[in-house]
Amino acid sequence: MLRVIKIVFNATIIVLAFIGFNAIGGQKYVEALKDGIGTFIAQHNAESVKKIGDFSKINEEFIIDNTMSIAGYKAVIAEHKSSGQKMVILDSGKKPILTKEDIRSQNIDNTLKDVSKKINYKGVKVQEITVTNRGTMEMYGQKVPYAKFDAKVTRLPFSDISGVVASVKTSDGNEKLALSLSEKKRYSQLITNEFYKGVNESIANVR
Repeated sequence: MLRVIKIVFNATIIVLAFIGFNAIGGQKYVEALKDGIGTFIAQHNAESVKKIGDFSKINEEFIIDNTMSIAGYKAVIAEHKSSGQKMVILDSGKKPILTKEDIRSQNIDNTLKDVSKKINYKGVKVQEITVTNRGTMEMYGQKVPYAKFDAKVTRLPFSDISGVVASVKTSDGNEKLALSLSEKKRYSQLITNEFYKGVNESIANVR
């Protein structure tokens, strides 16, 4: 269990690096780079996104930033344009990183605290993780449980973050892990809910 939670928080740190990069003006560089990339890369990203889900119904306030591989798993990163809040969906295949039962577990708080002590990604550490709330949200047409947490991070433009983690199994038998993260004072559960309710099964998977 500790190993799989470590993977989750490695993913979290990568996302935080994106947030920190944007916070110091990196987004302008990213946008300039996007303007210059070729059609091949754009098509490749679009195809990668489709394998994880159907994002055609998400609100226009959101943009799909990037697709990437995290610890060998395919992932999609999205952003809420006005707030910079990040959303991540990671496809862990048929060997789930976390399940709904894990999210509901009363032990997840202590597990996250134990793992956070061992995480160090390029000098960025996630510390003092506390599960503050639990609830449900909609994604892939299902109502799924989530755990909301607060934490502290090092070596970023801000130190306090908030986020949620959730998990859902889609009709292809794969487990999808969902994360939503932001600077603590800017985190919005409404933004999280709005994004994930627009994410549906990949058309290829529901045929």
